[in-house]
Order: sequence, then C-alpha cells, then structure tokens
Amino acid sequence: MNSRYEVVIGLEVHVQLTTKTKIFCGCSTRFGQAPNSQTCPVCLGLPGALPVLNHKVVDYAIKAGLATNCQIAPHSIFARKNYFYPDLPKGYQISQFELPICERGWLDIELEGSEKKRIGITRIHMEEDAGKLLHADGQSSSVDLNRACTPLLEVVSEPDMRTADEAIAYLKQLHQIVVYLGICDGNLEEGSFRCDANVSIRPWGQKELGTRAELKNLNSFRFIKQAIEYEVERQAELLDDGGKVVQETRLFDADKGVSRSMRGKEEAHDYRYFPDPDLLPLKVSEDWIDQVRSTLPELPQAKLQRYQQEFGLPAYDAGVLSAEKPVAEYFETLVALHDQPKICSNWVMSEVLGALKDKGIDIVDCPVTPAMLAGILKRIADSTISGKIAKQVFDGIWSTGKSADQIIEEQGLKQVTDTGAIEAIVNEVIAANPGQFEELKGGKDKLMGFFVGQVMKASKGKANPEMVNQLLKKKLSA
Repeated sequence: MNSRYEVVIGLEVHVQLTTKTKIFCGCSTRFGQAPNSQTCPVCLGLPGALPVLNHKVVDYAIKAGLATNCQIAPHSIFARKNYFYPDLPKGYQISQFELPICERGWLDIELEGSEKKRIGITRIHMEEDAGKLLHADGQSSSVDLNRACTPLLEVVSEPDMRTADEAIAYLKQLHQIVVYLGICDGNLEEGSFRCDANVSIRPWGQKELGTRAELKNLNSFRFIKQAIEYEVERQAELLDDGGKVVQETRLFDADKGVSRSMRGKEEAHDYRYFPDPDLLPLKVSEDWIDQVRSTLPELPQAKLQRYQQEFGLPAYDAGVLSAEKPVAEYFETLVALHDQPKICSNWVMSEVLGALKDKGIDIVDCPVTPAMLAGILKRIADSTISGKIAKQVFDGIWSTGKSADQIIEEQGLKQVTDTGAIEAIVNEVIAANPGQFEELKGGKDKLMGFFVGQVMKASKGKANPEMVNQLLKKKLSA
C-alpha cells in the first residue's frame, strides 16, 4: 500500500439469495440452465406483467440484517432504478433507495496482531439481478435473461476500511455469515457473492474524501485485494504527477493485474429513482422479526468464542473448526460421542480435513462419519491401538466403510500390551545395537527416541509406546 496517502475503502456486496424462485415471479433460480429457459412475462419485462414479491426474500433480508446488527425498518419501499442496458429488459431495475429494509449495522473485524475494528454497514436492501450478456466472437453479443429477476441483497458498507487486508477481512466475515445463515451459497465463481469496491485516497490529515473510483464485479478475494492495491498505486501516481482522479467505474483485468476505465461513475440522481407503482410499501412487524430471529443459527464468531470457552480449544483450532458450518457440525457431533474436545479437534483438523483436501471432496461427503471416527478414538483411549496404528485404521475405514473394530480385527492391529512379549523385542533391539545402548547409558538421551523407534518398527507399530519407554528405562537403571 502507498504510504503517502490515507486509503479510504467502501464496499458494495451483492449477495445472491438461495430461494428456489425469483424475487418477483415464479421462475426457477437454478444455475446453468439453457439460455432464456427460465423466464416469463414478468422477468422479461413484457408490457402489463406485474411483479409479486417473494415472501422468502424478505425473510432472508431480515436474517441478514439481524446477523449484521442492523435495524430492521418497519416500513420500506421498492423503487425503480432507471438505466438502459441490453441485459435489463424492463429498462429499469427494481431496487430500494430512500427506505431500505435494513440500516445502520456493523461487523467487527480483527487482523492478526491488531485490535478489533468496527466496520459500519450503511444499509442492506433487496433488489433484482439483471440478465447476462454473452460475447461470442468479439463482433456480436447475445443476452441470457435466466438471471434477470434473481433475488439479491446489496450490502453497502461505510467507507471505514483503510487497507486491502481490512477489506478482505470484512468480506470474508460477511461471506461466512450469509453462508452460515443458508441464504447464499457463497459461490464466488458463479457470481453468488460479488463485490464492487469504492477506492479513494487523500493526504494524511485531510478530512474531505478524495475522488473515488469503483472497481466492478470482483469475484475472488485474491483479485479484490490485487485490484484495490493496484488502484491505490494508480491514484497515488496520478496525484504525484499533478493529475486528477476521475470519478469512474473501472474493470480489473486479473490476467494483467491492472484495471481499465469502463464508464463514468453515475450519481444517484442519474438513475431517476422513484417508488415503484406496481409494488406496495413493505410493512415488517415485530412479530415477523421475532419469528425470523428464532430461526437464526449460532453465528461463526459466537461459535468460535464458545469453542474456546466451553471446550478449552486454542483460538487457532476454534477458528478452523467454526469457519464452515458443516465442519462445525461434524466436530460437535464427534465431541458428543467422544468427550475429549482437543483430541477430537486434532483428528478433525489433521486427518479428516487433510484427507478431504487430498481427495477434493466436502465434509458432507466424508466416508468417515463422526461415529466411525469416535470408534477409533475410543480404541486409542482403551489402549487397543496406538495413535500411529489409529491412522492406519482411519485409512481402512475411509476405503472400506467398515467400523474401527472390524478393521482392527481383520488386519490384526491390536496393540501388544504383554510385558513379556515387549521385553523380548526390547532385548533384541539392545542386542543388535550395543554401542548405541552404551552411549544412551552414558547420558546421550537423544538415543532414547532411536531405541523406541526400533522397538516400534520391530513390533510393526503394535507395541504400547508407554510400556516400551518404561522397559527401556528399567534396562538403563539395571
């Protein structure tokens, strides 16, 4: 980031909702269908077609508002945002302007090594999406209106962020919340969660905001960070060279790592907003808000704190396990079956998440269920198997779907706890390495690990490591 100027960042995030039908008609919102196959007179903007508000969209808007500490407006109005573009069939977008459904919220972000910072949320409003332009050969374009009228929430932040890292922290937390709520699938590549960043700079100490540029439709956290950092440097170079920053909309070219001008940035009056005459004002009662509030899940930040307080987990573990709702549900189910949270945490983070990453699958499709994993942990606890052998059992369950007890029995993996049998192996290892044993007796303590390893190797991992250590120490003092 350029240190000569203070950076000011505000974000507008479009959250595509997971309703089965569109915001003002009954057409499906399924992604990836044949072009223009999910349309009707309403979303095509045909004369005389009237919109009807989808009740579920309002539920989802209230959920988002409650989860981001917003005030829910008892009275809000839909407005027409007038502009002309080929993917906007009506010639206007139904949105909200002066009276949105949610206002004056906030999220607290925390960067590593920094104190918490509160980012204000100006408003959350409901609106419909536009269609999609398809550019085939550089000479012609087609329009797919399947996406037209798909329900969106636009979450508008205050210009409270001062670095790209703060912007990413805010976005990741907002993304986490809407996915936890189940109101958005969070798929950035499909455009379900996309961001416009308003970036300006000003000399340090100046109160007046600089001229902003809007970076449009950024669809990955990495590209958002790159785009903001590039824009800061671009504006700084302009000012340093005696130029002026122009208020405009810019597109970020991820391949080249640069942004380019798209069009002059419009102001609100350019859109000639006025209340939509086809939609009644929306009234939201306290009972409605309370009903939606009763359906809210435990949110990720609350879950993270509870994992530290209730389960005694380190902040890192709690953060990993609470980041995604399905992972948190897996972990909590496991703890309910095997009440040793830290051991459960270690296994979920290392073995389960590691195997899922290697196989490229989600935890909801994990072949090792919490009950199966609990079976492994119980056999470690009662000394039937060692921790090392347990990983072999895990692999066996993953590939066969059998229980821990079945794998242990079929593969002969029970831990050897017979003192006489282990002592015989210890004697053999000492006899095979007399020089090293004399060095160990002479005080070279690091060789203890060598002898334990050799005994475990000779027993094919079945010897009880604690007994091996005890017998070796007994030999040393003899």
